[in-house]
Amino acid sequence: MGNLKNIVIAFLVPLPSIAFYLSFLLHQHSLNDPSPSHAPLHHMWKWSSHHPIFLANLLFFFNVDILFWVIGLIQSSHWLIDLYWTVIPVMLVHFYGSHPMAISNALRSTVVILLTWVWSIRLTHNYLRREKWQWGAREDWRFANMRSQYGKNWWWVSFFSVYLVQQVFLVGVCLPMYAVHSSKNPWNAWDIVATIVCISGIVIAYFADTQLFNFVESNNKLKKIGAPTVPNLDKGLWQYSRHPNYFGEQLWWWGLVIFGWNVGQGWTFIGSLVNSICLAYVTVLVENRMLKQENRAEAYRLYQKTTSVWIPWCKSISRGEKEKNN
Repeated sequence: MGNLKNIVIAFLVPLPSIAFYLSFLLHQHSLNDPSPSHAPLHHMWKWSSHHPIFLANLLFFFNVDILFWVIGLIQSSHWLIDLYWTVIPVMLVHFYGSHPMAISNALRSTVVILLTWVWSIRLTHNYLRREKWQWGAREDWRFANMRSQYGKNWWWVSFFSVYLVQQVFLVGVCLPMYAVHSSKNPWNAWDIVATIVCISGIVIAYFADTQLFNFVESNNKLKKIGAPTVPNLDKGLWQYSRHPNYFGEQLWWWGLVIFGWNVGQGWTFIGSLVNSICLAYVTVLVENRMLKQENRAEAYRLYQKTTSVWIPWCKSISRGEKEKNN
């Protein structure tokens, strides 16, 4: 019953933004009407019609920051933002593509929209698979840790640390989608490079996440029969990188940056840069968490010494192995 309730919530929560935007599009013809009867809404729509990034942030603030936060407080779980990390970029790329100010090369726009859908489907599938298809069964472990850390202050801290921060990240990394829909520059070789980088990122992240999922499932089966578990995943892509899923995700976002740079909007790299810096911090948190698990700490320390952090690379030989070889 709880799963069904969360599915219904997940499908209903974006409706305010969708309804507002459709109304905005329908009233484009009246933007030059100075009628005082609807002056406040008229001025907001007129401003929004010339500033798509402003409107994207406005909708995000009210529909995600505030509404998701209130739902999170009621449910004592901020799970919705994890699910919508995979959905909001799709909404944003269509928003920028359909905005009255949008101009674009048809091929570039189509490719970016299709790639965003493929990325979203992959990540959504991975999220639901990892959660055993239970919507909202748990929130991100980092939020759970912060909940314990801030205690009774978490109710208001969560608004800033979960939602406003996510607005900066999500709107930021999607800025190249705005850039693509603000230029009619013809398709060229750099678009092909960007497409290859984006696809490579999606493929790498898919295989890395699938290998991780299979590893976790295998260990769960071993636990059930009382057999010793494998302390660390170091096979497949994980043999060459400690976080190949993160590497694939970064390739995807930086591939979009190439699209933005190619149409003369190189400044749109700032979102991906901030996201990469944040992911570097998350990497430290994840690795520290691994080292706190007694049954995995020793194996993981060796793994750290021999395996690249993000970029897949050949294994290095640890000092202990060198001594054995000598």
